[in-house]
Amino acid sequence: MKFKLLCVLLLSGLTACAQIPEKKEPENTGESNEQEDVSQANLPKQELTAPILFDFLIGETALQRGNLDVAVNRYVKLARTTRDPRIAKRATEISLHAGNTFAAEQAATMWIQLEPDSVDARQTIAALLVNLGKLDAAQPHLEKLLATEKEGLGNAFMQLNQLLSRNSDKAATLQLIQQLSQPYKELPEVHFAISQAAWFANQHQLASDEMQRALALRPDWEIAAIHNGRILQRISINDASEFYRDYLKKYPESNEVRIAYTRVLISGNETDLAREQLQWLMDKNPDDAEIMLAAGLLATEMGDFDVTETSFKKALNLGYKDTNAVYFHLGQIYEETDRPEMAMESYRMVKSGGRHLPAQIRYADLLATKGYLEEAREHLQKLPAANDQQTAHLILAEAQILRKSKAHQEVFDLLDEGLKKLPDYPELLYDRALAADKLGKFKILEQDLRKLIRLKPDNAHAYNALGYSLAERGIQLPEALKLIRKAVELAPEDPYIMDSLGWVYYRMGNLTEGLNYLNLAFSARPDAEIAAHLGEVLWMQGAKDDAINIWRSALEKEPGNEVLLETLQRLTKKKAID
Repeated sequence: MKFKLLCVLLLSGLTACAQIPEKKEPENTGESNEQEDVSQANLPKQELTAPILFDFLIGETALQRGNLDVAVNRYVKLARTTRDPRIAKRATEISLHAGNTFAAEQAATMWIQLEPDSVDARQTIAALLVNLGKLDAAQPHLEKLLATEKEGLGNAFMQLNQLLSRNSDKAATLQLIQQLSQPYKELPEVHFAISQAAWFANQHQLASDEMQRALALRPDWEIAAIHNGRILQRISINDASEFYRDYLKKYPESNEVRIAYTRVLISGNETDLAREQLQWLMDKNPDDAEIMLAAGLLATEMGDFDVTETSFKKALNLGYKDTNAVYFHLGQIYEETDRPEMAMESYRMVKSGGRHLPAQIRYADLLATKGYLEEAREHLQKLPAANDQQTAHLILAEAQILRKSKAHQEVFDLLDEGLKKLPDYPELLYDRALAADKLGKFKILEQDLRKLIRLKPDNAHAYNALGYSLAERGIQLPEALKLIRKAVELAPEDPYIMDSLGWVYYRMGNLTEGLNYLNLAFSARPDAEIAAHLGEVLWMQGAKDDAINIWRSALEKEPGNEVLLETLQRLTKKKAID
C-alpha cells in the first residue's frame, strides 16, 4: 500500500483539484482492490424510502445544475440518514468541490467512522484537519497512516512534510513532525522533514543539526546537501562554500550541488571561482540541455551575457523541452545588451505557457519604442486573456505604452474603461490615479487612491501617492505628512517614499528636515525626480551651485524628465543648464 496524499488537498489547497467523480464501471486491472473497496457484507441494508429517494434526486439535480450549496446539504443529510460510507465519501467530495470545508469535515468524519480501514478516508480527514489548522486532531490519523506504511515510509514523510508546510503555525508544525518522527529516526527523510519544519519555524540551528543527521544516514543525498548549504548560508557564506566544496570533493558528479555552490560563490562576489565551476559544469555535461540552461542562468547573474547566449542556444539545440522559457530568457538578454530586434524575435517565439503573456507585452513595448505605437496597441488588444488578472495586465501594459508617448488623456480613457470591467482591481485604480494627476483631475485621483487604501490598507504606494499629491498642491499638508509617514512605515527602504517625506517637509516650511530626507533618498537612488526636489531645496537655501550640479547630472541621464524640466524652468527660467 502506497502512502499518497490527495491532489485536492496537497497541491493547490482544498478545492482547486477537487472533481466530482463520474460513476463508471470498475476497470479490470488484474490487481486486487480489496483493501480499498467497501465490503458488501459491511454495507448497511438500507431501505430506499421516499424521503431518501427525494433527497438523492434533489442532490443530484442540484449538482448537475451547479447549485453546490443545495447539493452539499442534501448529501451530508443523506450520509447521516443512510450511514453508508459510499454516500459519506461522495458528500465529502462534493463539499470539497464546493469549497465548504465545514461540511467537508463533517462528511469526512462520518466517512472514516463508517469505513475505518479506508486509507483514502483517513488521508482525506487528516489533510482536511491540517489545512484547517487542527493539528492535534490530525495527529492520530497521521500516526495510523504512517504505521500502515510498509515500503515507502521515507517518501511518505517527504509528502507529509509538504502537506504540513501549509500550516501557518510553524512552531506547532515542527512539534507535530517531531512527535510523528519518534518511531522512525533511522530514516534520513525523517530528519530532512524535521529540518525543513525547523527552518520555517526560524530554528536555524536545529534545522542545520537535523539536515546533518540526514546526510550522515545518506551521505550522497544531493537534495539534502543543497538544503544544508542553504541553511549554512544563512549563518555564513564561507561556511556554506566550505561545505559545498568538501561535498564536491567526495561527489564531483553532483551537478545540482555544484550549481548551488556556484550561486553561493556569486553571492559572495567570488566571480573567478564561480566561472571555474560554471566551466566545469559545461565541460563535463556538453550534451545535457538542463545543465546548459542552468549554466546560462548562472552566467546571467555574473553579467557574462555572451556565455548566457551560447548556453541558451545550446540548450535549444539539445532539445530542451520548455523552449518558451529559453526564448523568454534570450529575449531578456538581448534587451539587456541593446539588441531590440533580436529580443523581439525571441519574444515572438514564446508561444504558450506562463511566459507567453509577459513575452508578448515586452514585444509590444519594444515595438512601440521603435515608433510603431498603433501596431503595438493592436498586438496587445489581440492577445486573449484567460482571467481578470491577465485582462488587467494587458490594460496596464497598453497604458504604459501610451504613457511613454505622453498620451495622458488616452491613458486615462483606457484605464477608465478597464475599471468599468474590473472596478476593484488595485493596479488599475492606482494607474488611473496617476493618469488623473497628469490631467489635473484631482478629485478622481483622491477618490481612486482612497478606495485603494480601503481595499489594500498595506499598499505603501497608495499612501505615498495620495500624500505626495496633497503636498505638491500645497493643501492638507498635515494629512499629507500622516499619509507619507504611513507609507514609510510600510516600506522604510523605498527611496521614492523617502523623497515624498522630504518634499512634504519642504512644503510645510521645514527646509532642514526636508533636505535630510531628500539627501537620503538621492543617496539611495539618484533619480531625476528626486534630483529635481533636492535641487530645489538646495536652491531655496542659497546653495545654487550645488543645486545646478545635481540638476546637470540628472539631465545627462534623463534629459526629458518632465518634473526636472519644469523645476529648471520655474527656478532658473531656463530649460537647460550650460
